[in-house]
Amino acid sequence: MVGTVAQYQIPEFTPEIAKATQPAWERLKGLIPEVEWAVYAPYIAEINRLKKEKNAVLLVHNYQTPEIFHGVADIAGDSLALAREAVNVDADVIVLCGVHFMAETAKILNPSKTVLIPDMAAGCSLAESITGADVRRLKAQYPGVPVVTYVNTSAEVKAESDVCCTSGNAVQVVESLGVDKVIFIPDEYLGRYVAEQTDVEIILYEGCCEVHEKFTAPELREYRKLHPGIHVIAHPECPPDVLHEADFVGSTSGMINHLDETRPKEVVMITECSMSDNVSVQFPDVSFVRPCNLCDHMKRITLPKILHSLQTLQPEVLVDPDIAARARRSVERMLEIGPR
Repeated sequence: MVGTVAQYQIPEFTPEIAKATQPAWERLKGLIPEVEWAVYAPYIAEINRLKKEKNAVLLVHNYQTPEIFHGVADIAGDSLALAREAVNVDADVIVLCGVHFMAETAKILNPSKTVLIPDMAAGCSLAESITGADVRRLKAQYPGVPVVTYVNTSAEVKAESDVCCTSGNAVQVVESLGVDKVIFIPDEYLGRYVAEQTDVEIILYEGCCEVHEKFTAPELREYRKLHPGIHVIAHPECPPDVLHEADFVGSTSGMINHLDETRPKEVVMITECSMSDNVSVQFPDVSFVRPCNLCDHMKRITLPKILHSLQTLQPEVLVDPDIAARARRSVERMLEIGPR
């Protein structure tokens, strides 16, 4: 036996498992060495079996590692896509393979379902930069000004907000309010990007993503120097000088749509590094130069932890009912507005 996780034994990499996981291997063989596949495949086979047994669905963020993204995901996408699909899933159990605020959002939208996250410590520097008390102070400082909150926040913060947004629909959400001024929290860089796209006055908060803030404009110019003609696309959580240096700025789903429309010969995606690995499978004709700023929180989610979560139905994500009810209103307003 290869090993044991909780009460289930993980079988050896047999011909039967190889056959069951062949479709995933076809997607992954350009990204994962064959020797590693012999370790991953038994977990993937058992996870996929347990999903059926437990009537569970796996929602997987774009920043998850390829063996998770292409091996066990039922629904994969950015935070907006996962929020939308969380409402529609026909399952008793939702396993959120991402970070904690995403699992909270899934629970807010599905109060009667069991929502799991394979590692409760999978957090987010941006979400941790602001609290409900911070929002209340801002509302007292700017009375009557609506609060637009990035989904990368806790349920407590969402509950103090008027409406949520994602990086893909932030401009549309801000303009949908029909006001001349909004408080935009917590991502300062995304807020500055939104301010450049609209006439609405944006009151900023000093939060940032520890992954995207590391990118620099000189780094992008170096990519252009080393790879003449390379197409540079960046996430709006990056600093303004990085965005000004890019050829295209968009959310993770926006990046994918842009690649599908433009099909550049060579591209660098200025975002979390697993994004390039996962997207490259969809675009075999595009050459990807891979920057590698990792999100340590996203990488806390692993195949063994996913399996253990399905076996034990733990760790379960719970949200105080009063907070959930107030947070649900801001999330549902976002979903009603729709994608950009």
